[in-house]
Amino acid sequence: MLGAGSWGTAFSRLLARAGHRVTLWARRPEQAAALSRDRENREYLPGVRLPDEVLITSDLAEAVAGAQVVFFAIPSFAMRDVARRVAPHLPAGIPIVHLAKGLERPTGLRMSQVLSCVLPGHPLFALSGPSHAEEVGRDHPTAVVLAGEDLGLGARLQHALMTRRFRVYLSDDLLGVEFCGAVKNVLAIGTGISDGLGYGDNTRAALITRGLVEMARFGRAVGARAETFYGLAGLGDLVVTATSEHSRNRRVGLRIGQGESLDEILSGMRMVAEGVFAVEVLYKKAAELGVEMPITEAVYRVLYKGEPPRAQIDRLMLRPPRREF
Repeated sequence: MLGAGSWGTAFSRLLARAGHRVTLWARRPEQAAALSRDRENREYLPGVRLPDEVLITSDLAEAVAGAQVVFFAIPSFAMRDVARRVAPHLPAGIPIVHLAKGLERPTGLRMSQVLSCVLPGHPLFALSGPSHAEEVGRDHPTAVVLAGEDLGLGARLQHALMTRRFRVYLSDDLLGVEFCGAVKNVLAIGTGISDGLGYGDNTRAALITRGLVEMARFGRAVGARAETFYGLAGLGDLVVTATSEHSRNRRVGLRIGQGESLDEILSGMRMVAEGVFAVEVLYKKAAELGVEMPITEAVYRVLYKGEPPRAQIDRLMLRPPRREF
């Protein structure tokens, strides 16, 4: 498991409890030492104990030595760098599963594309869906989707990852699952802005529902399956990210709606809100494709053009009337 943030920590615990031998790689030696000593990630996932069976290291070569599967719990902005660093130590053919829900700036590449560029010759999968680390780490019943092109290998991974409290579904729509993860984070920022402005359930429900419509519209334009956007990676993850107190993306929006600037928010954050980076990529890609994504555009205008959030709410509400479908 490469990456010792909240998700990497929670998933390492889950894998160990499923009976697997796990090595967790932490980027900073001091973090690896603290995790080994305390058996708790007090910085990113306090209150969740790591089983003694999880080995912890800050040495990449040691982390992947003898590995049968490598998981990347790495933010999008650092994925390429970590992949490059681990490349000399990773034999060809080892399956790779990434847990990121973002897009690379400035290339706009999905994480599987980044990994295939740096680490060719590896079967690639994405694990996504409504799965906050805080709840997975405490064994709350959770359902996710594992997406990749090799469904035979995917089925073996699916069985290996499932527990009494963690259910895995299988998909071959890797493109759709990855774009779901990116778009839903942007929409969650939008619902957070609405909440921060003091609007209520009606507004949040409208943003989630119409956000799902533009998510599916974008998905069809890039060649994804429409049903993927109504599944766990799309609707499921959108609902949890747009409503949960655990959601970093919603929290960014909430603070913006309450009057803070994006620079102020990001300077004080320890963990990454992927939607902040994804919205710029998605806004530009939608324009290139001629896809209408009004909520995504509104979030982009607030974050990158400094436009007032209330003005963007007005812009959304005063668009020309139309049929729902």
